[in-house]
Amino acid sequence: MDRREAVKSVAFLIGGALSATTIATLFDSCNEPGKTNGSLFTTDQEKLVAEIADIIIPTTQKSPGAKAANVGPFITMMVKDCYPEDAQKAFVKGLEDIETRSKKDFGKSFLDISVKEREQLITKVRDETVAAQKEENDKNAAAAKLEQDTKAAAPEKEKAGNPMAAKEKPKTTPQFFAIARDLTMLGFFTSEVGATKAYEFVEIPGRYDGCVDLKPGQRVYA
Repeated sequence: MDRREAVKSVAFLIGGALSATTIATLFDSCNEPGKTNGSLFTTDQEKLVAEIADIIIPTTQKSPGAKAANVGPFITMMVKDCYPEDAQKAFVKGLEDIETRSKKDFGKSFLDISVKEREQLITKVRDETVAAQKEENDKNAAAAKLEQDTKAAAPEKEKAGNPMAAKEKPKTTPQFFAIARDLTMLGFFTSEVGATKAYEFVEIPGRYDGCVDLKPGQRVYA
């Protein structure tokens, strides 16, 4: 299995935790990425991505973090090679906003502030992203309900149409933190470090066990 197939397999497992932008990218538009002239990211932005990923999945007593798994380069590669242009722009703008907010709140570049300060800033961005996604989902749900109610109230002749016509899903706005979180998880758990250090790893299992009890505190199997 190559890395792309591994990423898709992990995406299936954690699909409910991934944003609509990433789901659509992995399964629909990965073959038609946005057009970029030269490098999409500056050297400092590439470093910034690696540090943000390490805040999302930090090193713990049980396993290394995202930086140890080299997740930063994976994220920048995926955004440049797979994501559509609107998502690329949103991601780059998100990096610029992180740097601007860091200088405003702490008087330093994100790369120069402490881990605690980084956590505070990323937590704010995460909370804002969750709120924005909820607002967008609520608007889409309300629009879908209005459309359904309108069709239900329409005369039978107006209801008639092409019953096989595919209904387009509402367009979702790409969110920087959502993309960063998605790719951090995908990059980490498809890496050798993530599979062997964060999971309970058996390289060559002797037999198939459909149900294996875990000891208290034991990691799940890769």
